[in-house]
Amino acid sequence: MVAGVLIDWGGVLTTSMSDSIRHWIVADRIDDAHYREVMGELVRHAYSGDGETVVHALERGEIDGSTFERDLAARLRTVDGAPPVADGLLERMFAGFERAEAMYDMLRDVREAGVRTCLLSNSWSNTYPREGWDEIFDAVVISGEVGMRKPEPRIFQHALGLVGLPGEACVFIDDIEANIVAARALGIEGIHHTDPDTTITRLETLLQLSLRRA
Repeated sequence: MVAGVLIDWGGVLTTSMSDSIRHWIVADRIDDAHYREVMGELVRHAYSGDGETVVHALERGEIDGSTFERDLAARLRTVDGAPPVADGLLERMFAGFERAEAMYDMLRDVREAGVRTCLLSNSWSNTYPREGWDEIFDAVVISGEVGMRKPEPRIFQHALGLVGLPGEACVFIDDIEANIVAARALGIEGIHHTDPDTTITRLETLLQLSLRRA
């Protein structure tokens, strides 16, 4: 029986990362094709286990956001061929995030039903909107604060310790498949998030709860 829910933030408790990135690319006049080539390579290495990258260091808090911004800005270019402004780059990239209210409502209902909840998020030196978190989370694990990152097994084990549950008693919700695979290797049920409706439907089945609000 599922007694705990571990859940990602960006792209799960918010609108999608791709939507936010699209807004930023237009606003900063970024060369879209070049951005996708650069970021695709960084993300591939970040989740392939094929050596360390600047993304690993950022997510573990080993470098600060401004250092990563300078590195990323040097790799990117605008449609004019110049590098984008490094200062505030990450804030602009994520400015399009909006709360996914249905997911927050779901977490309130889940916790009221006695299920333990834990935020488990890889941070990019970003500021999290923590207002009201006491109402929905029993524990919070943010990669840059604990020096670990998904999909490393140790960050999942840390989260399980905070909620006091074994992996077999928990479900993990994330929008990145590599993180789901890592969680399943520890016995944690995984839900690959694509949209709130699909995730909530799956969670209702696992928890045997009604999580729909009128």
